[in-house]
Amino acid sequence: MKRYTLDESKDRLIGAIGTPERDEYEFELKLELIGDMIRMARKERQLTQEQLGHLIGVKKAQISRLENSTGNVTMATVLKVFKALEAKINFNVQMLNLKLTSPN
Repeated sequence: MKRYTLDESKDRLIGAIGTPERDEYEFELKLELIGDMIRMARKERQLTQEQLGHLIGVKKAQISRLENSTGNVTMATVLKVFKALEAKINFNVQMLNLKLTSPN
């Protein structure tokens, strides 16, 4: 039986990096992780979804959608949530396959 690494498995089952299918998968995975972090931080602060929603001016349903990654989420909302939870958030942006050329 041949063994595959996780990356090889993703390439075979979802698509290679850079394909629309793989990009969508990676995006949804990141949204799910953000939702999990929100849920964990909210519970650590001993807040209900309703209480957190009240802190940032949204309804409980929107907090539920954020935590379950089942809706459109804006960066502004995510930042409001983490600010209300008194949680520090860091973003790491990496430019892959970037080829800079001279403007001349």
